[in-house]
Amino acid sequence: MEFGRLETDELDGVDFTLPPDLAATDRILAASPKTGRPEVFVGCAKWGRKDWIGTIYPEKTKEADFLSHYGRHFNCIELNATFYKMPSAHQTEGWASQVGPGFQFSPKFPNQITHMRRLKNVEEQTTRFLKGVSGFGKALGPLFLMPHPQLGPKDLDRLEAFIQSLPSDVKVFVEMRHPEWYADPVAFNNLFTVLERHKAGSIITDASGRRDCVHMRLSTPEAFIRFVGNGLHPTDYTRVDDWVQRIRTWMEKGIRTVYFFMHQHEEVYSPELCRYLIHELNKHCGTNIPVPVFVEAPVRGMAEFQSDANTENEQGVASKVGKSTAKKVATSDNATIKENTPEKKARAPRAKKSKE
Repeated sequence: MEFGRLETDELDGVDFTLPPDLAATDRILAASPKTGRPEVFVGCAKWGRKDWIGTIYPEKTKEADFLSHYGRHFNCIELNATFYKMPSAHQTEGWASQVGPGFQFSPKFPNQITHMRRLKNVEEQTTRFLKGVSGFGKALGPLFLMPHPQLGPKDLDRLEAFIQSLPSDVKVFVEMRHPEWYADPVAFNNLFTVLERHKAGSIITDASGRRDCVHMRLSTPEAFIRFVGNGLHPTDYTRVDDWVQRIRTWMEKGIRTVYFFMHQHEEVYSPELCRYLIHELNKHCGTNIPVPVFVEAPVRGMAEFQSDANTENEQGVASKVGKSTAKKVATSDNATIKENTPEKKARAPRAKKSKE
């Protein structure tokens, strides 16, 4: 994922502190019925990664089996594949059959709806998309709507008309990228008035070069977080630590569901940071999410987990943490993480860059 990318030498100048929640977020959470423990879903954006073979996919795993292996490690996926190609119901039924109960797919609206036609005159395409994702059945999670980045405040009526056209039982989360939405307080408030009116969720995107998208404004008592890391830079871990504490606060205030999707500019590293996130959520938020089990040591530095991490996995499988040529870096809660040595970086394999 290229969105918000900065060079490594620029990261030290970024204030990664999460902004405080807006008053409207507190209002949304306070009005949410308290109905048991919140659900927390953690995953990546795709499963078709050959560079995960030897990390979360066993050696010699066939591409046709990637999804079934992915589903053993994570309980959701932000499905970007549907952005590039309209899915069929037969196809999504097949995908759903490869994952276990409780797994959630969050398919992205196709680019022919959001980018080519920019939400105008897309009734036929939208109907096809909704029919296609219906094949997920109970595995269908929220739909992910990212309008064209040039869609700004002057296009609010178009956005509202599109959201209003969707069936009432469809859960949708919206990510707006045009900077004016965040620079203009009136435009920002108008946007969230529309989202609240139609019970559409808001997406918070935490990327290094677009801190305006870390707006901390919920429009429903559910959160959809897109986190963009920087190749396991030490700040990736401290940023995750901050998110864990914010999610803990939201859980205390009444949030119902959290979807947290991990991205990296080089996606080969996403499972590693996901694993750290899940461990910390289980430790601090009382969740019981199975901890991903790596086939062997990750390709780059990884957090050292406490010996009790094994008990967090509902399946009773032990976490494996390999040896690392790394040095320790203190985090805010006195835990330690691994920072890569230059020698380790030199041996890391070349990763494919995400085009998003």
